[in-house]
Amino acid sequence: MMHRTSTMIRTARSVPLVTRPKLGPSMPAVSMATRRFPRPLKTKQKGIDILHDPLWNKGMAFDYTERDRLNIRGLIPSRVKTMEDQERRAMDHIRSFDDDLRKNMYLQELHNRNETLYHRILVKNIEELSPIVYTPTVGVVCEEFGAQFRRARGMYFSREDRGLFSSMVYNWPHDSVHVIVVTDGSRILGLGDLGAHGMGIPIGKLALYCAAGGLAPHRVLPVVLDVGTNNKRLLEDPDYIGIPKPRLGDAEYYDMVDEFMEAVFDRWPGCVVQFEDFETSKAIPLLAKYRHKYRCFNDDIQGTGCVTLAGIMGAAKQAGVNLTDMTFMCAGAGSAGLGVCKQIVEGMVAAGLTREEAMSRFVICTSVGALGKADGSCGNPNAKRGINEERLEWVTPAVPDGMSMVDVIKTFKPTCLLGLAAQNGGLFTETMVSSMLDYCERPIVMPMSNPTSKHECTPAQAYQWTNGKAVVATGSPFDPVTLPDGSVRVTSQCNNVYVFPGIGLAASIAGVKEITDGMLYAAAVACADAMTDKEKGEGRTFPCISRIRDVSHAVACAVIQEALDTKMTTAFTRLQMSPTEIANLVARKMYNPTYSPLVDPRG
Repeated sequence: MMHRTSTMIRTARSVPLVTRPKLGPSMPAVSMATRRFPRPLKTKQKGIDILHDPLWNKGMAFDYTERDRLNIRGLIPSRVKTMEDQERRAMDHIRSFDDDLRKNMYLQELHNRNETLYHRILVKNIEELSPIVYTPTVGVVCEEFGAQFRRARGMYFSREDRGLFSSMVYNWPHDSVHVIVVTDGSRILGLGDLGAHGMGIPIGKLALYCAAGGLAPHRVLPVVLDVGTNNKRLLEDPDYIGIPKPRLGDAEYYDMVDEFMEAVFDRWPGCVVQFEDFETSKAIPLLAKYRHKYRCFNDDIQGTGCVTLAGIMGAAKQAGVNLTDMTFMCAGAGSAGLGVCKQIVEGMVAAGLTREEAMSRFVICTSVGALGKADGSCGNPNAKRGINEERLEWVTPAVPDGMSMVDVIKTFKPTCLLGLAAQNGGLFTETMVSSMLDYCERPIVMPMSNPTSKHECTPAQAYQWTNGKAVVATGSPFDPVTLPDGSVRVTSQCNNVYVFPGIGLAASIAGVKEITDGMLYAAAVACADAMTDKEKGEGRTFPCISRIRDVSHAVACAVIQEALDTKMTTAFTRLQMSPTEIANLVARKMYNPTYSPLVDPRG
């Protein structure tokens, strides 16, 4: 990978790519008074090095004066192309492939030669391309990562580098990193331990950070903590790119993560670290250890909880009920399931319930049945195998230990089914969903497990089983469903991209001391409030993904406002800013992928 200095910036922040209309009753109009002409950027490179650096390269879009100025005349074909020409050609290539993995590989190749064009087509085609750069395609990308490996991107910190992390971080060429996404590859989506091949996750996440959240590509860093793998197939695979040894034991593992956190925050004290796809047994203690010490969050626990809360708020509006009146059955008691439920509890408390009242609205189901009172009526399977401290607080007296999900629905009468089990698909049956109609006019069904093969049910099934009355949100994208009466339901994907880019953007702009539950709740409310009347009329529970930059702007503004209200900022000289000032600040800070004139200060 070529080393680039921190001055190699080619963002044109001043001209937003999309307009940002009023997004809710509390969101002010954003002033877009900007420079009339692009600001030139200074490069220390000339000649062919410019063409080999994806941060600078424009391909055939260099005009003739730039070609002379940068000593590249004759090194590229003579015709000058516009960015629009390049966008059309790139999208024509992508649409010519009938395989999503091939589309992803083409995008990776484009990313490696022209980052501005890559992010430009992501921004303008986010609805079409987000499933290609992230879920569900990214799961296949990770499985094929070793066989398809072409070029290093990001940083790898391995067990063989112990004691050197604090110096290794200076190998990264950029002095200003705002967001780091890190994985240890132990729980990649629903695919399990993929070790260092999990790097596809941070790369994909940060592509969305840049396109959806307006983070500049030179200010993000994908990272793998290579602690080994327990995947026998990978240990024997000659194409595996990681250390072919079993995973470190707990003591060594946690010590290695400590070294990593100290190193990156010493090098980039203003950065935000997002933990991604860590197995439950590590994710929860790591979050508990670091969340009040460093500016960090776990997207699988907090991000999924936040976006699900936003989806529930949107679904509640569709169903005509209040959040405080809802009851929930959650299939899944892992980090994602319990993290989601905790975030919903925080939302219900913020909406007026006591914590005890909010907790009483939940039944959590493990693979052997409900976490309930051990009265022996259903065999007490959870109690017999032992209930860990994390799950203990979710044991409810409302149902017996081990009660089946079908009987939980009949007895507890949840108004919302949450699917977060990440087991084989089809966990929600027709009997379960249709029986909700006995007490609920519009059941809310949220099969959230990824990838698509692990979904608890499909939107089409939920609509069919409820005669079109269900309100549905899913964890992966699905096509719209046409009902027997000819009406069309657009099922929203409950995608973390609705919240994590805005949260990361706000945290970096405001320099928040930590990412609090209050900030996550503010993000969820802002996301739900961003829906338009047209989107509600289509049956959506989230805004259209094509407006994701507007949503990220709204989320970032809400998080910054919460940070100001709770005195959790470090980047501002004053603790009071008007909503309009916040909105304008965030708009100015959002990266916009356009070409800027390049000059060589050395002449």
